[in-house]
Amino acid sequence: MHIAIAGNIGSGKTTLTTKLVKHYKWEAHYEDVENNPYLNDFYKDMQRWSFNLQVYFLNSRFRQIISIKNSKKSYIQDRTIYEDAKIFAPNLHHMGLMSTRDFENYMEIFNLMDGFIEGPDLLIYLRASVPILVEQIQKRGREYENSIRLDYLTRLNERYEAWIGEYDKGNLLIIDVDNLNYADKDEDLSKVIEKIDAKINGLF
Repeated sequence: MHIAIAGNIGSGKTTLTTKLVKHYKWEAHYEDVENNPYLNDFYKDMQRWSFNLQVYFLNSRFRQIISIKNSKKSYIQDRTIYEDAKIFAPNLHHMGLMSTRDFENYMEIFNLMDGFIEGPDLLIYLRASVPILVEQIQKRGREYENSIRLDYLTRLNERYEAWIGEYDKGNLLIIDVDNLNYADKDEDLSKVIEKIDAKINGLF
C-alpha cells in the first residue's frame, strides 16, 4: 500500500503523515527539508537556486518511490513527485525564476523518471485557503519560510487545483482542511481516518 499526501506549503502534510503512520503502523517517507542543502539559499535567491532545488527534490522523491516499490511494507509519502513537475517547477518558470533552458531540461528528466513509476494507490489532497496556509507557516516558525510571499502561495494554490482537477494517476481523496484541526483534535483526525478507510476498503 502506497498512500501519498499532497498539498501546498503549510497545508498540514507532515502532521497528517505522522498521525497516519502512528494509526496504521505503517512506514513514512518525509519530504527532505531539514537536510536539503538548497532550501535556505533558494528562499534568499529563488532565481539562482530554483533549478538546483527542484532537481534535488526530484531525485529525492524518485529514490523514495523506488524504495517503496522494492519494499514489502506499506508507506505514507509526504508530498509526491508530481507536485514538483506539475506545480513548483512550472510556477517558477512562469514567474521568471527558472530559465526556459533549465525548465525544459528539468522536464526531460522528470518525463524519463515518470516512465519508470506508477502513481500511489491513494492520493490524499489537502485543500487549504491561503490565510490558513499563512497561519500554519507562521505557527511552525521555519526561518527560511518567512520570506514566502502571498502571491507565491496563491499561484501555487491555483496550480494545485488545476492539477487535482485533471489527476488521473489513481484513486484520489480531497480533504478540506480549513475547518479541521487533526493536529490537536482527535475527533477531527477520526473524521479524516474514516474517509481514508472508506477509500482504502474500496481498493480491494
